[in-house]
Amino acid sequence: MTEQEIKNRYAEICNNLAARRLKPAFDLLGKLISENGLGVYNDEYHNLEETYHFMLKYTVEGIQDPERQKVYRKLIVSVFELTDLVNEALRMRFSPSVEYEKKRIFKDTFIPDFSNYLAELENFYMLDEAPSDEVASLEAAQNHQQKVRRLFYHVWFRDKLTSEEEEALRTFLMSPVVLVAYKSFMVTALTLSLQRFFDKKKFTLLFDAYDLEEAETGQRALVGLLINFYKYDERMPFYPAVTGRLKILNENPEFKRNLERIIVQFIRSKETEKLQQRIRDEILPEMIKISPNLKDKINLDSLMEEGLSEDRNPDWEEIFKDSPELMDKMEEFSELQMEGADVFMGSFAMLKSFPFYAEMGNWFMPFFPENPEISSALDVTDEINIQLMEAIRRAPILCNSDKYSFCFSIQSLPNENREFMTQGIKAEMDQLKELEHDEELTQPGRMAEFISNQYIQDLYRFYKLFPRRGDFEDIFNWRFDFYNKIALGDILKEDPKVLKNIAEYYFAKNHFQEASEIFEHLLEQKKTGELYQKTAFCYQKTGDFEKALEGYLKADLYDINKIWNLKKIALCYRNLKQPAKALEYYQAAEKMDPESLNNLLNIGHCFLELDEFDEALKCYFKVEYLAPGNKKVWRPIAWCSFLTGKKEQAEKYFLKLVGDAPNKHDFMNMGHVQWSLGSRKEALDYYQKSISKDGFSETEFLEVFEEDLFHLLDQGVDKDDVPIMLDQLRYFLEE
Repeated sequence: MTEQEIKNRYAEICNNLAARRLKPAFDLLGKLISENGLGVYNDEYHNLEETYHFMLKYTVEGIQDPERQKVYRKLIVSVFELTDLVNEALRMRFSPSVEYEKKRIFKDTFIPDFSNYLAELENFYMLDEAPSDEVASLEAAQNHQQKVRRLFYHVWFRDKLTSEEEEALRTFLMSPVVLVAYKSFMVTALTLSLQRFFDKKKFTLLFDAYDLEEAETGQRALVGLLINFYKYDERMPFYPAVTGRLKILNENPEFKRNLERIIVQFIRSKETEKLQQRIRDEILPEMIKISPNLKDKINLDSLMEEGLSEDRNPDWEEIFKDSPELMDKMEEFSELQMEGADVFMGSFAMLKSFPFYAEMGNWFMPFFPENPEISSALDVTDEINIQLMEAIRRAPILCNSDKYSFCFSIQSLPNENREFMTQGIKAEMDQLKELEHDEELTQPGRMAEFISNQYIQDLYRFYKLFPRRGDFEDIFNWRFDFYNKIALGDILKEDPKVLKNIAEYYFAKNHFQEASEIFEHLLEQKKTGELYQKTAFCYQKTGDFEKALEGYLKADLYDINKIWNLKKIALCYRNLKQPAKALEYYQAAEKMDPESLNNLLNIGHCFLELDEFDEALKCYFKVEYLAPGNKKVWRPIAWCSFLTGKKEQAEKYFLKLVGDAPNKHDFMNMGHVQWSLGSRKEALDYYQKSISKDGFSETEFLEVFEEDLFHLLDQGVDKDDVPIMLDQLRYFLEE
């Protein structure tokens, strides 16, 4: 079987179980077992199916059993768990992914005496005497990390934890001496392990890790919980102990804040690709354009001599004189960076080829300067390096993975460059630390926000940059519509404020489909004009003008931004091809805001669509009179003039268009005007210009020409001349 076939069959069985369709689930599972020679699961399969047959028999016979639903739910859970085992056996046999390659290698090296192994790891921090020299110290740290890494893979590749393993891991996570970085590392192992194979004990340990005082461990645990609640959503109703723990947590206001923040961070991750595209398309080209003069303009040499100054160099203003929009874009990206947007993904993407990243677990390792991997690459006794490592550690805008990339990329830099870099980063970090302190006072939980955001960016790099990323299901392709999920949706819907904040974030980032789904739910709880308007706007943006109109009409019953609402109703009617109704609402808006030229333009468009060309022309000329520099009005004036037989006037305005920034329609329409004026050669010349590489294809031209033909005939063109002119045009095009 292929990997995809296994996934499809597994998903189909799980979907049937979640929908309580046990008969088709049993049929599919039995077929999977028999076709693949998995006889080891036959007894359990037949026992479960037999139990279900008895239950059906007793139910049909009307035998009362107060425990029936309890037994039924337990049976569904048992079939889920057997399905997990069968799925895992098939993937171990057939999957070519790196995850299962590694699991096949690791299966014979699982840690046998688990409790003692973890106790030894903990004892490492309680030795009375440190190694006598630096080499021995580094070797000891490396050996210890190797053992931690083995524990990481043990947890990742363990299908179900034993009670002993669960308790030992809990003790490890709660230990006051084990490095927080290694405890956080183990939280990721639990997250990956749970994604691969469902286990209640893994959920329990993630909940326990979240309850710890340490923000780094707790935030990772909450991210892991959200990922797995999302993944196993349909299964959650059958595990009340797991969902019950979530409900207990939800009574804590701090948990709600963390939940909201992390959901927003997951949503924000979907902007990363677009953000990197903007950096490539908008920022970098402008930077390249100004870079030849950059050194002289900001006097880089003097900066390096004098060190960093509080004052801005006035010459910096000159850098942007040839790129006035660049400064605005830089400020915008700076704000996005402080919000937590992943602005460095593109910068660090090329720095993931160091040997460090060949070890899969290192993609998830929290950054800490004492990591022996850094000690092996850099002289950590050097004062400059010590300061640099500390500055990097404190940097809230770099994720852990990028911090390691940064360290490995500077190992060959000369000392003076590293010193200059250290001064710069340290100054920035001191400012950020002060800012963080102030924000922590005004916005409790700001540090937790940085930690969870960095971790999500670490995960993003793994799923997007790991060389064999195609072997994993990319969680960042999920919709992250947590509000639609069973357990998490119930939690979110209990607090309309949290739900509205998430909806507003979707709305602000133009995720209109998701925003409308939440707004619709909020409207069920409380109807307001603003909610109707925002819901309608979402539908408008997704092209559902009927639903948008319905929302705007309901919003019109509230006294909220009437003019804007009237114009939106009119816009919907126009898109629904009801120009008379649209005109009615545009005219109502005009009474309230007679100065709006845009509204007047739209009134003209409605008259045009109603074939009331003279009325349309009045509107367009009024716009031109009030705004002489408005070129947008030339095109409708020209076209309406042609349709009303004012051919010279039409020619005058089309000449303006052709001489300014003409499009394919302008050339074609000018051709119509010339033909109606009897200038056939000129008409053919303009038609020829409209058919080009950037204009119409010949087929497209003929389709539009056919639509316009009756207007040409109305303006005196001889119908019998049409095929002759078109054939002449074809000859010209061949030339």
